[in-house]
Amino acid sequence: MIFTDIKAFKNSLAAKKSILGFDYGEKRLGIAVSDLLLMTANPLKILNRKDQSHDISEISALVANRDVGGFVCGLPLQMDGTEGQTAQAARHFAQTIDQSFGLPFLLWDERLSSRAVESFLIKQIDMSRAKRKQILDAQAAAYILQGVLDAIRYL
Repeated sequence: MIFTDIKAFKNSLAAKKSILGFDYGEKRLGIAVSDLLLMTANPLKILNRKDQSHDISEISALVANRDVGGFVCGLPLQMDGTEGQTAQAARHFAQTIDQSFGLPFLLWDERLSSRAVESFLIKQIDMSRAKRKQILDAQAAAYILQGVLDAIRYL
């Protein structure tokens, strides 16, 4: 089931299961994973997207190996709160994952998450553009997932 309400999402999660977080992109999918206590999010990998069956196969392996009980995907809303093409594509991705796994799935407003992570990598770490490209999407997924974990903790 796909949720936009975090309280309903939290209530649907099984105990002691991790959550996979996604930073959706047409070409790359940033992936992060939480710990089993839902306290911390860690960047996991960047999936270079090929086709739907490839994506599902890769995610399926992660679900099996990481004891996953739910998913979070950033919903890239426009600054005025409306949904553009990318947000609609992220919704379609969520529906595909929901149909494939049947686990709780939360769409989370992620406006400016990639920019926040990139700004940190530039200003605080002085990371080169080439190195940023290698990790940005997974870091953005962790940023999105950590926001959800923090919100869940205070419900």
